[in-house]
Amino acid sequence: MQLKEKDKFMAESLLALEKIYNDIEKLKSFNLDDGSRVGLIIIDMVNGFVKEGLMASPRIKSIIEPILEIKAICDEKGASVVALCDCHLEDSVEFLSYPKHCVKGTNESEIIDELKGVYAINKNSTNGFLEDEFIKWLGHDKDTFIVVGDCTDICVKQFAITLKTWFNMNNRMSKVVVPINAVETYDSDCHNAELINVMSIYDMMQSGIDVVKNIVRG
Repeated sequence: MQLKEKDKFMAESLLALEKIYNDIEKLKSFNLDDGSRVGLIIIDMVNGFVKEGLMASPRIKSIIEPILEIKAICDEKGASVVALCDCHLEDSVEFLSYPKHCVKGTNESEIIDELKGVYAINKNSTNGFLEDEFIKWLGHDKDTFIVVGDCTDICVKQFAITLKTWFNMNNRMSKVVVPINAVETYDSDCHNAELINVMSIYDMMQSGIDVVKNIVRG
């Protein structure tokens, strides 16, 4: 690729971003009537991203309540629930890209107290779909998947798109649902959370993910 002249790039990008933002503002709620073929996947709601450590963020902590509300609806409707939890070895190669976090055996790698009791699968990468234990959980009895957690632009997006493309590859009908009130990312000098969230949501929409405002009882 070749970069456009900066002023022209910024002007055109602003117009495109405004349209994306307007589309996101129009998102509807997802009504959950029957959870018998539904799976709720909770991604990385562990202490190391929510409450303590180098990767913890108050933005991520803010989605605890929306996730608990969605879980309550899914429990009521009979949906299956699983949590994918970062859990790394001391010498994890992922630490070449990110600060050291969620090391196995530490409190950071533990699921938050508010979600204790949920069936949890440890993952040693940003994409929990790659874990054999998750594939076993996936099975053949579910066709709708609600994905919540963090980070919107990393683990959530990678997982949701991989899940959707896996179903496409196998020519199986599926619905992958991401409620924007229950996903979040971190904020830093070079990682503007508001912008990153919007662009990540757009990427998922373009990839066939059903991005929705929230989950409500049908």
